[in-house]
Amino acid sequence: MKAVRIHSYGGPEVLKYEDAPEPTPGKGEVLVKVYAAGVNPVDWKVREGYLKQAINYPLPLILGWDVAGIVESIGTGVTKFKKGDEIFGKPDLTRNGAYAEYIVVNESDLALKPKSKDFVHSAAVPVTSLTAWQSLFDVAKLEAGQKILIHAAAGGVGSFAVQFAKWKGAYVIGTASKNNLEWLKSIGADETIDYNVVKFEDVVHDMDVVLDTIGGETQNRSWKVLKKGGILVSTVGQPSEKEAEKFGVRCGVGNAVSNPEQLNQIANLIDEGKVNPLVETILPLSEARRAHEISQSGHTRGKSVLKVI
Repeated sequence: MKAVRIHSYGGPEVLKYEDAPEPTPGKGEVLVKVYAAGVNPVDWKVREGYLKQAINYPLPLILGWDVAGIVESIGTGVTKFKKGDEIFGKPDLTRNGAYAEYIVVNESDLALKPKSKDFVHSAAVPVTSLTAWQSLFDVAKLEAGQKILIHAAAGGVGSFAVQFAKWKGAYVIGTASKNNLEWLKSIGADETIDYNVVKFEDVVHDMDVVLDTIGGETQNRSWKVLKKGGILVSTVGQPSEKEAEKFGVRCGVGNAVSNPEQLNQIANLIDEGKVNPLVETILPLSEARRAHEISQSGHTRGKSVLKVI
């Protein structure tokens, strides 16, 4: 099969479009014919070696942990899926990914894809939607009537967070660049802030929740906009407990953990028209390098997706 692999860690140039062995499903596993693979920041972080201390990756390694496709065959013990099922999901980050014509995925990491969306748009959903869902509802416990500030609201995680928060009945404020402000309002933001013009901490106060997808200085400036007892949830690392205590607030981390039940809920919201995945860039698998360059620019609206079929 064709796949995009890395044989060493480094920049986008280490991505190689080449022949690779087709995998075989084992017990509890599904062989998926990949139609599309989403591109996420974790992909280039793995490529650059940021996670090699935490995960002992075998090289060469196939990247990409957002998949949409069709079940080609199943291993022993698989009960949820059959050949021909249209699925999507977040494969195990410690194994070969979806930048390939085929991938083996644990049955427990997959769900039936949204009926109303094609494979490209379905592949844009799992990692970023699960990150947003788990950050808002599992960690922050966001409720109707609460106020939330979402940083980088036009990005992959941010755009799902805006839509989920609005669906939940929260008051949503999002930061973005000027060209994304009107679009953010169209997907549910009640207020928008051009971070190039306005310091958000000058105009935002008494937030119940801040969703930080940026870190660094943005995170440092976010503590003061929370009300006492509010919570800052970061998707880019554990915030400082010391800082949280200083401001009388709480903090937490939002990561994407495979959860087919939540993916089913998200697929239902998509099919009901309440949530819409945004794909800004579609590229063939052979142009994974370009997709990484776009992702690393940090100025994307929605997601980039590699179209395999």
